Amino acid sequence: MDKLKDNLTLMTDFYELTMMQGYFKSKSNERVIFDAFYRVNPSGNGYAIAAGLDQVIEYIEGLRFDEEDIEYLRSLNTFDEEFLEYLKDFKFTGDIYAVPEGTVVFPMEPLVKVIAPVIEAQLVETAILNIINHQSLIATKAARVCQAAKSDAVMEFGLRRAQGPDAGTLGARAAVIGGCVGTSNVLCAKKYDIPALGTHAHSWIMSFDDEYTAFKTYAQLYPNNATLLVDTYDTLRSGVPNAIKVFDELKAQGAMPEKYGIRLDSGDLAYLSKRARKMLDDAGYKDATICASSDLDEYLIDSLKAQGAAIDSWGVGTNLITSKDCPAFGGVYKLAAVEKNGEFIPKIKLSENEWKITNPGDKTVFRIYDKENGKLKADVIALVGETIDEDKELLLFDPVSTWKRTLLKPGTFTVREIPVQVFKDGKCVYESPSVMEIRDICKKELNTVWEESKRLVNPHRVHVDLSQKLWNLKQKLLDDYGKNSVK
Repeated sequence: MDKLKDNLTLMTDFYELTMMQGYFKSKSNERVIFDAFYRVNPSGNGYAIAAGLDQVIEYIEGLRFDEEDIEYLRSLNTFDEEFLEYLKDFKFTGDIYAVPEGTVVFPMEPLVKVIAPVIEAQLVETAILNIINHQSLIATKAARVCQAAKSDAVMEFGLRRAQGPDAGTLGARAAVIGGCVGTSNVLCAKKYDIPALGTHAHSWIMSFDDEYTAFKTYAQLYPNNATLLVDTYDTLRSGVPNAIKVFDELKAQGAMPEKYGIRLDSGDLAYLSKRARKMLDDAGYKDATICASSDLDEYLIDSLKAQGAAIDSWGVGTNLITSKDCPAFGGVYKLAAVEKNGEFIPKIKLSENEWKITNPGDKTVFRIYDKENGKLKADVIALVGETIDEDKELLLFDPVSTWKRTLLKPGTFTVREIPVQVFKDGKCVYESPSVMEIRDICKKELNTVWEESKRLVNPHRVHVDLSQKLWNLKQKLLDDYGKNSVK
């Protein structure tokens, strides 16, 4: 896989650099723990899909301040020479743990955990959030769209409306992780070895003297997949009849394409698809596929499915690649612990909003499954070193409304620890799967989620609880702060 060609070290917020110099000048470069997580599922969804880890790995491995970077920072008249000299040999030396790509995730769970000297951990904040926020957002949107399409194929068609080349290419990658079968983005298809998909535009038909000749020429050129765009002039009186005429001629010649059909890109897709389906069937082409595009999103697809639209596959562009209804993921990066004398001292951020109060300490996440059906029952955020015994009863409780409790009997559940180690002492120790392998992982992950939690509207909330030990630690820090604040 090609690595990022650009040096992204300066893709950071300016205050990260000023804080770095502050730590350097004060000789305070102790190891710390930062957690990257999010608070609210995007698009009102019942879950999110983790994505972007492979690009985080590329970024961390490429961290370096070259001479051009140093010279630019010098020109700002903010950084002294001793600090700039330090940056010349800068590299990441810490540990990183992360949730594998394609994993179903929920609010407050650490998606990425950075354990490193504070100067290093501070620098990587912005880029990690930028990468994880974007790709997780698009992967989640794609999962919603694919959920609405049920078993139908969904193709990512959004490059021309994406917010730039990187968003279009990495967004397409994320869309495939979320469930799309491929993309129209050829660069993305090449770079990540995923199917390149597409048909032709209205301009192809308009460039010929007539629609029939345009269809015939295209079908002859691409006998393995002749999908004809039938709405350039008149879908039912011209487009579909001309497509059928071409199919008749190819059939008579013994040259029928392996895959063939029509694409609808405008109009009442429910009505047109059902009429077109009948016309194709009556002509003897029951195996002809009908593909639809035209500003689709999960809600429109869901509505068209409910109306009985005769559509076999969906090309989804703008609303997917931009996550139009929810343009930001909202991930944050918060300090969780600071090392003192070889021991991590937990830290907590307080807020008047109880959901903005962070979870302190060095944490991991356990996923609890129903042993009988394999469905996800809850996630438990716990302190590193804790274990959950499947042969002992497990008490789950809401970390805010603690009276909400569930007692799981021994032998009725299974447990999986989700995060994996990605970097150790600055070296990558994790091999990313291919994008198509991650897509399969995501599909399996989604199969563990109850249908009620996959509803497009008002999904059932999956519980994310704290272990008793972590809850006690959090409460102690809150109590200590309360005592100190009234002195």
